[in-house]
Amino acid sequence: MAAKTESKEPPAEKPALEAPAGPKGPSGLAAWIPAAASVLLAPVACFAVVQFVLIPRFVKKLTAPVVAEAAPAETPAPAKAADGKAANGTNSYDFTNVVVNLSGTMGTRYLKTTFTVTGADAALKQQFDANKARLTDVTLNVLSSLSLADLEEAGSKNVIRDKLVTAYNQALGHRVVEQVYFSDFLIQ
Repeated sequence: MAAKTESKEPPAEKPALEAPAGPKGPSGLAAWIPAAASVLLAPVACFAVVQFVLIPRFVKKLTAPVVAEAAPAETPAPAKAADGKAANGTNSYDFTNVVVNLSGTMGTRYLKTTFTVTGADAALKQQFDANKARLTDVTLNVLSSLSLADLEEAGSKNVIRDKLVTAYNQALGHRVVEQVYFSDFLIQ
């Protein structure tokens, strides 16, 4: 019988255990794309929210008309007199050709306006005549504090009306003025 020859070679080494091959994540520049996108898109998203959500809400709230106080149900509507004024004493006072320099224009732009102030107080005209210097000063202060940008905004006249009504009532010490009606409003 033939003899088998056994080789005395060392047994082959087993390969070291390797980590299982799984999905590999992005490497290099591709790993930074989500971080860069979030850094760039966060300010854009904030700007969009402020510009298209918050600012329109603030403008809408600031330019909303003032709700008049409701009269009691049993009070009849005031009768009109022959001259068109209410018989209960609604009066008005006219400011004509008020000219002021606009704030921030270095005297190069101005506002010229004519308006009527109305109220339910029968003595409104007398109160305005008696305090003409003070109320003219109040008018000039309110109007000259406006900038060109303030006047170009939507609803700016309503904001100016509210400022004038508040300033007049504050200067007179009680609620006399109810509304301001502009008949001329020129920005030059």
